[in-house]
Amino acid sequence: MVTVTEQAKNKIVELRQKDGLNDNYAIRVAVQGGGCSGLMYDLQFDTAQQPTDHVVEDKGIRIYVDRKSLLYLAGTELDFSDGLNGKGFQFKNPNASRTCGCGESFAV
Repeated sequence: MVTVTEQAKNKIVELRQKDGLNDNYAIRVAVQGGGCSGLMYDLQFDTAQQPTDHVVEDKGIRIYVDRKSLLYLAGTELDFSDGLNGKGFQFKNPNASRTCGCGESFAV
């Protein structure tokens, strides 16, 4: 299961409103090949739930995860930081054996 922190929830709601999107837009969290560690996170708004998607709702945010990505993302917490050490969404993934310095890619 993928969860969101309160900070991530607030930023998702803010971005949906800024982009003129309604509450029907979920976030899609996926894993793709690439990056310096071998796998990269992908995060986007989506309204098209696929038949094989795992769907969860946390703090009022609906999250779609495809079956393949769920293997890599189980237990992951999506956070948002706008501090001095970087700004943006951060994935706290207990399955990652290593991550790159930018936090955009990981390996299992």
